[in-house]
Amino acid sequence: MHPAPSVILFSVLSGLGFGMLAWLGIGKPPVTGMSAFIFFFVAYALSVGGLLSATFHLGNPKNSLKAFSQWQTSWLSREGCCAIAALTVMGIYAAGAIFLETHWALLGAIGSILSIGTVFTTSMIYAQLKTVPRWNHWTTPLLFVALSTFGGALMTGQVTVAMYGFVAVGLIQLVAWLTSDNRFTKRGSTLETATGLGNIGKVRMFEPPHTGTNYLLKEMVYVIGRKHAVKLRVIAMLLMVVIPVLMIAMGAGHDIKAVIAVLSHLVGVFASRWLFFAEAEHVVGLYYGKRG
Repeated sequence: MHPAPSVILFSVLSGLGFGMLAWLGIGKPPVTGMSAFIFFFVAYALSVGGLLSATFHLGNPKNSLKAFSQWQTSWLSREGCCAIAALTVMGIYAAGAIFLETHWALLGAIGSILSIGTVFTTSMIYAQLKTVPRWNHWTTPLLFVALSTFGGALMTGQVTVAMYGFVAVGLIQLVAWLTSDNRFTKRGSTLETATGLGNIGKVRMFEPPHTGTNYLLKEMVYVIGRKHAVKLRVIAMLLMVVIPVLMIAMGAGHDIKAVIAVLSHLVGVFASRWLFFAEAEHVVGLYYGKRG
């Protein structure tokens, strides 16, 4: 799949922002007044900024409003509904913490659940797609939610939780990579099954379906060299997991080590998410001889 920058920004930033909101909703940290304003400002900037960046991937951004009407059948619509609900509930909770210096525990808990629910719905947009075998797996929602939860823990100062959580994230990411490399082949999708002509023998492409490019080639077909993918996986793991864990183990608090941990993790997640899209193979690539 084409790794569109807007979608990568959306999924990474909004995930981190909603992760922050989830922790703030359960009183971690129990900030009030100006401190609460700063934490909620950062969380909302990441969440809303990420959501807005996704609209740049739409052919007509005005159509984004129509997504909310299909919540019964569409994970995209459910994501939008969850996001609005989470931001509204947490906005009321934030007002109480900032202006009244009080925490409405029940409201915060609801907002926390809705925040994690938003990230889950985002992950299911991809995990539901049987046409992209690499995504169509339980590791996709688990990884999205884990990155959001433990990234949010780091951003809200829950460093011990973040440290052990990043170890878990690393293991989940490794499982996702190792189990996904041959998933396309195991699903049995071939040019024969794609064309429905397998009953008459081996099928080969005589010539491309058309001479020019089109939307399918632009959005659904992207090939990354195996050598480059391995290098990026190593870089992503080092930045996303190893360096932040080392910084926290060395006593990261409110100092330069904490800054390094946050920035390293964020860049690592961007690299991991870029690979998430770049390595994904859509079955439509079979028609264009782009599979493999």
